[in-house]
Amino acid sequence: MPSSNIYESPRLLDEYLLFHYAKESEILPTSEIPYPSAMREALGFTQRTVGHFDNKPVAHGLDLGCAVGASTFAMAENCAAVIGIDFSHAFINAADRLRCGEVISFHRHDEAMLQKILSTNVIATELREKVNFEQGDAMNLRADLGGFDRVHAANLLCRLTNPNDLLEKFPSLVKLGGELIIATPCTWLQEFTPPQHWPAPDTFSWLRKQLEKNFTLELSTHEPFLIRETARKFQWSLSQLTKWRRHA
Repeated sequence: MPSSNIYESPRLLDEYLLFHYAKESEILPTSEIPYPSAMREALGFTQRTVGHFDNKPVAHGLDLGCAVGASTFAMAENCAAVIGIDFSHAFINAADRLRCGEVISFHRHDEAMLQKILSTNVIATELREKVNFEQGDAMNLRADLGGFDRVHAANLLCRLTNPNDLLEKFPSLVKLGGELIIATPCTWLQEFTPPQHWPAPDTFSWLRKQLEKNFTLELSTHEPFLIRETARKFQWSLSQLTKWRRHA
């Protein structure tokens, strides 16, 4: 995966721990800057995407591109067992430490050398016991991974060298009647995905063409998310979210 080393950097690990686990008051402190309401509405992305699954218990879940694991733990609320997979060794190491009950400290970068040390909340024991994390490539998953009642892939497709490889695997990953949630900001960049592998004519049309043979589209919506870099620099993005159910 081109440029994959950026996801091993301590700075990006800090940003993703903040993105996944920090409180609203830690990401957007009200006493400092009058942040727009749209930024507050973009918080809690990992919970919101998982929240589009049916609200009933199932046996097995898979979280592809799980980053530091908040969406994986969220899936465990309604899954008996969940596997979280990410390409970044640093992200998976942090997620697994949380699974083991550690409290991880990280830096919130505010300005220049000004930083604040924060820490994660303790993940509930009943969720930690249902989760496992492993490092892996979404385009080359281990053959014995098995099938799942729910598969979640958020902000992953446009970071793959050949995302179509993953789309072709979904029928074998999702059980008949199972749910698939895909979220992507459609930020196709050639440092991650060669232009010949970009979707055509657009991401949504491409997903429908590739998936409709095996899946029924149940929902198409949009979910904003916010990644804080400094006190005055943020990434506000809008993911296109689709929910599918495997029918064949």
